[in-house]
Amino acid sequence: MSVRLGVSHARGSSERSLDSPELAGTSDPHFVSGDRARRAPFFAWEKLVKYASIIVCSIGLMLPVLATIENGSPARAAEVPAYFKPIVGTETSSPAEIGTKNVLQLNTTMFELYGDAARIFQKNILAQHPVILGLFSGKGGRFILYRPSQPPLDPPRVPIDYELMKSVGHSTMALGEIVAPYVNSPNDKSWRPSMATYRIRMQAALDGLDATALRDDWKPNSRAILQNNIAFMDECLKNDAITPERVAEFAKKQAPLLKKNIAWAAQTQVSHCMNVIAGWKQMLGADWDKTYAASNTIYVARQNNILFSVLAQFFGPEAINDRLMLIETISFTTTPDEMLEALTRIISDRWVGAAFFGNYYTMDFELMGGDARQAIIDEDAKLKITPTLPPQVPFGSHQWPTLITPGPGAKTLSDLP
Repeated sequence: MSVRLGVSHARGSSERSLDSPELAGTSDPHFVSGDRARRAPFFAWEKLVKYASIIVCSIGLMLPVLATIENGSPARAAEVPAYFKPIVGTETSSPAEIGTKNVLQLNTTMFELYGDAARIFQKNILAQHPVILGLFSGKGGRFILYRPSQPPLDPPRVPIDYELMKSVGHSTMALGEIVAPYVNSPNDKSWRPSMATYRIRMQAALDGLDATALRDDWKPNSRAILQNNIAFMDECLKNDAITPERVAEFAKKQAPLLKKNIAWAAQTQVSHCMNVIAGWKQMLGADWDKTYAASNTIYVARQNNILFSVLAQFFGPEAINDRLMLIETISFTTTPDEMLEALTRIISDRWVGAAFFGNYYTMDFELMGGDARQAIIDEDAKLKITPTLPPQVPFGSHQWPTLITPGPGAKTLSDLP
């Protein structure tokens, strides 16, 4: 007699018999021969009963636990060790709190998913499109060209004349920062150490000016700026006072000189940058029409932004806000990786606008902005306020990305007295 687990009794079955040597507790292949063969059924049934008993006992032990869970009885916390007690308490959360947290977590997870997808999108964009970044720097800016399957290309730096004239001009601005807080505080002398220290640096710059690579015909103007700075500082230190009248007189004297340095520095920077982009456009050929570009700016540099304006000359008006973007940042300088991430986010979001809302450029705008605008108008009506809102522009507008409304008033330094 043979007892098997399962429903198959075919000789070819892979199910194992309880009279097999393994289940019988021996490896002897002749175990079921002779007298033992007559006892094999007994051993088989004994094994079966043993296994069945184990299963029944296990079920019996689980029933009280299952009953407790079903009845909703709270589980009793284990005793907390003494070393945990100063920092551990009983945490409870209401269903509303748990539900709210779970819903809000979706938004948090979205940004994680964005990050994962962005790395793929960025790789795909750079594999198919040239990308130019225009990065602000104290050295006149930095352009980087990314080309598919090639290392990034960095052009030569802006000529040092730019930095030298900018540094001289900034020295006067820095001097203004030293004196401005104390113009109306004659009894506060805490400005003296800063001014005395800066006076030493100013003199060192003046002494070394002739040895610099600055164009010879531009050196006299920078020399005059530095000399005027030193004369003003000497007077303040000698008189132990900073007066509004003296500051105004100093600023008026320096303004015409500063304007010259600013103009020459701008000419130096623009000439260099225009030549760089012109060369890259020629090198890229037909691929220029699928090239993306972005320049960064902070609030104070967004109007008349130089790097963006240079790029616009080569991309043309139809590329503005399409393949050419001005990206506002919170600091003067931005890393290439940060700029690539921002540009990738703009480009990769556009399919969402096309797929969900039927317009490729919808996500370039504040998505809630249109409804919020109407909500503001409605609230203005309730509060009897005249709405102060800009004109609406269509998705995908190629308008210049900064202030463009004409009006009265000075528009350049040359317009100022």
